[in-house]
Amino acid sequence: MRGPVLQGTLKAGDGSTGREVDTEVILRRDEVEQRVRELAAEISKDYAGRRPLLVGLLKGSILFLSDLVRNLTLDVEIDFISISSYENRSTSSGSVRLLRDLDRDIYDRDVLVVEDIIDSGLSLSYIQKMLEARGPRSLAIAAFLDKRARRTNDVNVDYVGVRIPDRFVVGYGLDYQERYRGLPHVAALGVEDLAGEEGVAP
Repeated sequence: MRGPVLQGTLKAGDGSTGREVDTEVILRRDEVEQRVRELAAEISKDYAGRRPLLVGLLKGSILFLSDLVRNLTLDVEIDFISISSYENRSTSSGSVRLLRDLDRDIYDRDVLVVEDIIDSGLSLSYIQKMLEARGPRSLAIAAFLDKRARRTNDVNVDYVGVRIPDRFVVGYGLDYQERYRGLPHVAALGVEDLAGEEGVAP
């Protein structure tokens, strides 16, 4: 399904050139909302009687985490962690830097890491090892999107929203150079659109 033609200023007015970007919708808004409700029901059942700590990965997980929390039937706590592995490029740099650590001690806590997308698994593998070393009672991962074709690191994801093809996607928290995060659906950017950005090779 072909999506609408987007102006860069439509959803992310952060230095847009105003160049038209053609997108292909991967997941419609109603499909996103339905899948989040289903995941929330599954997580609520699995954590019944417990108060898990949800750890959101900044910045991409914000929309998924917010919608997930609103649909859970649990009392939860929230914390955030931030890492970098992209450095404004469309593919991972192959290294991970910790930019912001948790505020809370997770020893003997039930921890659920909430991520927007898993592709190579590099970021989640790094976070998983780091958090496991802190002695949580349990540690699980929820990722809304799974780009399995890109996987190079063995990471067990306990809750997967939707598996998607190997396309560069934006929307629902996912960005390209900080643009398009606010789209209510998930859309793919074409190679020609990525190539059209300064300093980015196709």
